[in-house]
Amino acid sequence: MTISINQISSGIGLRVDGVLYVVSEYTHVKPGKGSAFVRIKLKNVHTGQVVERTFKSADKLEDIQLDERKIQYLYRSDDTFHFMDNTTYEQIEVSLGTVNDVLKFLQDDLEVTGLFYDEKVLKINLPTFIIAEITHTEPGFKGDSSKAGNKPATIDTGTSIQVPLFVNIEDFVKIDTRTGEYVERVQK
Repeated sequence: MTISINQISSGIGLRVDGVLYVVSEYTHVKPGKGSAFVRIKLKNVHTGQVVERTFKSADKLEDIQLDERKIQYLYRSDDTFHFMDNTTYEQIEVSLGTVNDVLKFLQDDLEVTGLFYDEKVLKINLPTFIIAEITHTEPGFKGDSSKAGNKPATIDTGTSIQVPLFVNIEDFVKIDTRTGEYVERVQK
């Protein structure tokens, strides 16, 4: 379906030169001289790269219907990841290439958001924070405080993060998935 530049809004999907994008920002410009145009920041659905494009008022853009759904990670078999759609309870297979960006924080039974186009998962978005168990770290020393420094620790997904010295094996920690940083120790 084609749309005019007046129908642009944040969050819609567009196909530009055969590539799928999501509109992250847009600005309608009406200069004193000449015709109106729109300046759009587009985020590539596959790579995450942001590009800025300008379209004239006469341009028609191809609108695509992107669908966000809650899905739950079940298990991995070789390079295929299995998820369950939380509304239809159908099992969805996703390739390693699609999951690669979020793999370091993907836990069993974790509920994530899947970006779908034509019933195919294009991208997996993790929740902003996850709770993970520390599976390996060197022991701290008596009297350590939270401001004394950091040490490496391995979480239940196999990813290594930096944690304060007082965090021990089998402790649960809250992690910001956008930065990969320790937020706080939590009780579970």
